[in-house]
Amino acid sequence: MATELLFRNDAYLKTAVARVVATGERYVELDRTIFYPLGGGQPGDTGFLVRENGERIAIVDTRKGETHDVIRHVLAAGATLPDIGEQLTLELDWPRRYALMRLHTALHVMSCVVIAPVTGGNIAPDKARLDFDIDMALLDAAKIESRTNDLIARAVDTETVWITDAELDAQPELVKTMSVQPPRSAGIVRLLKIPGIDLQPCGGTHVKNIAEIGAIRVTRIRNEGKRNKRVEIVLA
Repeated sequence: MATELLFRNDAYLKTAVARVVATGERYVELDRTIFYPLGGGQPGDTGFLVRENGERIAIVDTRKGETHDVIRHVLAAGATLPDIGEQLTLELDWPRRYALMRLHTALHVMSCVVIAPVTGGNIAPDKARLDFDIDMALLDAAKIESRTNDLIARAVDTETVWITDAELDAQPELVKTMSVQPPRSAGIVRLLKIPGIDLQPCGGTHVKNIAEIGAIRVTRIRNEGKRNKRVEIVLA
């Protein structure tokens, strides 16, 4: 059974009610969820499933199931599995998720400052990075930081845009990432649009306005190989 992805329409949901549709070794599948699964460089969400008797079941990770439209909530070791059909309250670890949203959106902005193909990326609650196929000599930490923060200061609202697979195929320049393919489902592709700044496929969670990012700091630039020059950032 496909999981209804509540975070797709509202990434700011912190709680919701859902029913258990399947369980397995250390995981629970629900009919709907606010938990984002690992993907696109963004880690899976954590939090709790709360039973009607008040028992709190810790969720230590969220992953995709056997098919892309099924989400598995990974339980802490030794946790009790809830019953099939049981109604649970979902509680997201919001401070962690919000940090991920801010950093994820910051990477979108930075990718418009460093004009080069993106060969990799990763986001953690305390830092994030992008790898670029670019000459190391062209990367200046102070300039990247300053120009990224200048764009963030525009305080632009973000938008979700959907286009067809055919429309994306006709606009290959929209895809900046060389290592991760855009998330495709049912013939349509989800894009993040930051008007006047960025437009690219992305299935992750982002802030409503880029001003929420605050300022960023470039903490390190290093050579990770012939086609991988890494720029690491943190929230200032």
